[in-house]
Amino acid sequence: MATKQVQYNIGGMSCSFCAETINKAYGRTEGVGDVDVSLAHEELLVQYDDTVLSEATVKDVVRDLGYTIRDSDKQKRFEQQQAELEAGKRNLLISGVASLIALALMGVMVATNGWNLFAETESPIQWTIQLGLALVTMFGPGRYIQSKAYNSLKRGIFNQHVLLEAGAFAGLFGGFLGIFVFTGSGFPVVHFFVVATFITTYHILSEYTSLIVRTRASRAVNDLMDLQPDTARRVDENGDIEEVEVGELAVGDRVRVKPGESVPIDGEVVDGESVVDESVATGESAPVDKQPGDEVIGGSVNETGTLLVEVTATGDDAFLNQVARQIEEARAMKPGIVQLADRILKYFVPGVLTISIASFLFWTVAPTVLPGTVLGTGPQFETAAFAALAVLVLGYPCALGMATPLALIRGGGEAAKRGILMRSGDAFQVFQDVDHIVLDKTGTITEGEPTVDTVVGIDCEAIDASRSSSDGSSDGDHAEIDVLRTAASAEAFSEHPLAEAILDYADAHDVDFSDPEEFDSVTGKGVTATIDGENVLVGKPGWLETEGIDLSVADEAIDRLQRKGLTTIGVIVENDLLGLVGIGDETKTDATETVGRMKEKGVTPILITGDNEQTAHAVADEVGIERVMAGVLPNDKREEVETIQDQGHRVAMVGDGINDAPALTQADIGIAIGAGTDIAIESADIVLMGDRLGGVMDAYEIGETSYTKTKQNLIAAFSFNGIGVTAATTGLVHPVFAMIAMVLSVSAVLANSFAGQLLSGESIKTDFSIERQQPGKGSAGHDGEEPPGRGTETSDTSV
Repeated sequence: MATKQVQYNIGGMSCSFCAETINKAYGRTEGVGDVDVSLAHEELLVQYDDTVLSEATVKDVVRDLGYTIRDSDKQKRFEQQQAELEAGKRNLLISGVASLIALALMGVMVATNGWNLFAETESPIQWTIQLGLALVTMFGPGRYIQSKAYNSLKRGIFNQHVLLEAGAFAGLFGGFLGIFVFTGSGFPVVHFFVVATFITTYHILSEYTSLIVRTRASRAVNDLMDLQPDTARRVDENGDIEEVEVGELAVGDRVRVKPGESVPIDGEVVDGESVVDESVATGESAPVDKQPGDEVIGGSVNETGTLLVEVTATGDDAFLNQVARQIEEARAMKPGIVQLADRILKYFVPGVLTISIASFLFWTVAPTVLPGTVLGTGPQFETAAFAALAVLVLGYPCALGMATPLALIRGGGEAAKRGILMRSGDAFQVFQDVDHIVLDKTGTITEGEPTVDTVVGIDCEAIDASRSSSDGSSDGDHAEIDVLRTAASAEAFSEHPLAEAILDYADAHDVDFSDPEEFDSVTGKGVTATIDGENVLVGKPGWLETEGIDLSVADEAIDRLQRKGLTTIGVIVENDLLGLVGIGDETKTDATETVGRMKEKGVTPILITGDNEQTAHAVADEVGIERVMAGVLPNDKREEVETIQDQGHRVAMVGDGINDAPALTQADIGIAIGAGTDIAIESADIVLMGDRLGGVMDAYEIGETSYTKTKQNLIAAFSFNGIGVTAATTGLVHPVFAMIAMVLSVSAVLANSFAGQLLSGESIKTDFSIERQQPGKGSAGHDGEEPPGRGTETSDTSV
């Protein structure tokens, strides 16, 4: 079979029942193979036999169901989402006005009938107006629901749209029965018409509530998106520079990359020397020295010198595009989460329809089989019709559609106060079932930038930086101060990130240092300098040994520092070892506490990183993680997460880099550090604004509470509708009870979701003030200025 795979972004999905409807429709289409639908990311992935189906036919399946296929361009897609939000608002406004008018006219009618709620006026004016309002609501703003219901029924799929239209048309049909069949019998014509208006409006309200949560979360994420540069400086054969779109670059083109800029595309350095931060792609916190012949990765950040890069890969072959493709596939194939409300609805819809038919049959058959009983004699057609219609009307639980979105809004507001953006309902429902949390190392558990950890004097007695006094001394031993002062003086003119770490540490501990009389940098190795007339070397042990320096006296200390995962720098004065400086990526202040909170909840923390085994285990031991996966490539991270899932576990993944994005998407819950890269943020279900790791467990606890609220909301909704459907089978329940049930159930759900906030005077509106660093974050230079393109950006987003 010739197979082809297509992927689309779908608009119009409001719950996991929509995703299931799409899945079933494709499953019943000849020529379609595997189908994966992700509600959280609104993605559809379809494999089909292109000898049987055309792509146009594949698209028609989802379009016929009433859903839309959004543009592949991200900006246009975002604009379409905003258009959907505006359309939803417009539909709600029209139907809401119609419902208010219907309610007002009902009030006039009840007052006219001596405040008898169950009296039915025979005024043609009343039922004509109410019929008009019902028709306007159902066939105006509610028309899209009919389309979805019809196309679902056509494929034998019973969903929430079918149930809604069953109730709405039952109200419409009930009114017509009262006018043309049961004339003068007191059949509640007006009430049936009003119910048709009300339940359509409530359904539009519930879908709009879900839409606004999803769209505004997307807006918050969209405000964060700006990773790969849109343009590049292409250099022609004459050396002239032209700014072009990155998409226009071809293999062999040469581009100029200045300090502080992101490398626009994969390539090879042909001229210049610099230090490049590749942590967003590789997970390695230590910056990498680049010189002619070295490869650079698109999306990494050029730290110091200017580079001339020759493009070696474009299109699908480029690293970022490969990661993007992995993300898209993982997102569409991500295991679907059926919301609690939708699991109930799956059985509730056919149940209500069955009970309605059974009620009609009972009142037409039972009195004939058992004549002379309380059931009457002969078929009771009026009672049968009343019972069947009342079951359909009362069977539509308006609050059901709002139970999950309202709990999400409440939880989202609580999360936002703690600097957490919850992007999907899945995050609320699934988090309580998560039993493994996989954490990236660089930028997630650690700060993601080099800092001095340890200074060792010539006597090789280590001094922990965190315990040093303000003048850099320890227990009266000033050897370490001399090491630090000499290293800082030698590195004073260097722009290397490791040099900046030494200088910042010296400044923080008030250690005075001077500028060198002479200075020279050896790319990727170290520096040479003349200080107070003495020759000084500061660099990696391997380079120092090639320069004839004997480091044997410090072998044990060097080994100890390297076992801790520290980059070790030797300080040499006149060919003698003065001391060592250990530079590492400091763990976040709340990392150990957060890991402890995970274990208290029965969750297994796992460290996964592209870094080496030694460094990974050193960090894991420090924060209390027993299980470590080191040297893992980006796609391997995704596979590791998938392996854990295949073992029957629910997995959350926490990361901040490009290399984490596929795994973030694959995980049941993807959590991105907001100070990380845009691709990671876009791939996640939860975004932590800032870099505090404790937000992971805050989100976990909020998810638990929100899920509890969802269950309480569902109980409140079904307490009215479940009793109502049962009572309606007797044929004695007036349709006005449907309206009362709707009002009470929705009020109960609202009260349960927001009572605490409203009583305390808190606003339900959620404001995000997002401040995060661009990729390649680092400390400021000695003059206090931020390197170009390295500052923070702030985005204010209201949700």
